[in-house]
Amino acid sequence: MESSDKPKPVNSYVAPLFAGALAGISVDLALYPLDTLKTRLQSEQGFQKAGGFRGVYKGLTTVAATSMPTTALFFVCYEATKGLVQPLVLPQYAPLVHMFAASVSEVLACVIRVPTEIAKQRKQTYVGMKRLSAVSILMDAYKAEGFRNGLYRGFFSTVARDIPFSLIELPVWELLKTMVKERNNGEINGLQSAICGSIAGGFTAAVTTPLDLAKTRIMLAEDYTTTRKLRIRPVLTSIYLESGFKGLFAGVVPRMTAFTLGGFVFFGVYDDSKKLFEKYFNR
Repeated sequence: MESSDKPKPVNSYVAPLFAGALAGISVDLALYPLDTLKTRLQSEQGFQKAGGFRGVYKGLTTVAATSMPTTALFFVCYEATKGLVQPLVLPQYAPLVHMFAASVSEVLACVIRVPTEIAKQRKQTYVGMKRLSAVSILMDAYKAEGFRNGLYRGFFSTVARDIPFSLIELPVWELLKTMVKERNNGEINGLQSAICGSIAGGFTAAVTTPLDLAKTRIMLAEDYTTTRKLRIRPVLTSIYLESGFKGLFAGVVPRMTAFTLGGFVFFGVYDDSKKLFEKYFNR
């Protein structure tokens, strides 16, 4: 087992906290337009009615304000869980540890992510909401639908999308990094980690597009209270009957492009900044 996989003191998780926050804001600011286009392609009202190519930065403030705590929480939990569990298992079971750590981290991160996604996607697709703040949108959702169906509508579909994503992406990223280290005397630099993240992100984004599509449709639906069929399977079945297999992968190109580029930025920034913060806090 590598020295980096040994249990770490509590104060060593300060580095993942800051590195995760920096990585989150970096990728969101750089690639937000692609996310907007993907959301509009997946919208039931259609790409043009949802806004087309106009106002592709709509909702950016909402995301920027919450991406830092969301990714910071994710990586602190990921590193902490991995650090606690990995010493208890054999090295060959490391991918299972990464999958477990990623799952736990995603559930916690979704507590912040889901309300943010609701506000962001409604700003991205509803032209009439361009002057409403994220707080106003969430307050309206809360008044109309309550806490669970308003602020946290789509929570389980988001978790169902994000856990499979992390179950694939994080172990693939860790595996690719291990392969690089084995061919480079146990060393890996930020660029190599970024390339590993790019491959992992693009691949994972492509195969999980149907889950993302279902989550988007559920969050954007206007009448959740009376439409209780808004669950992942019925939504995907409806889309398949209307548009076939191709319809299940609506928005796959901008999603895959965004996560290929995003994986490069996200994991590259995370690994490099984590090393810098570790040097600073461990002086």
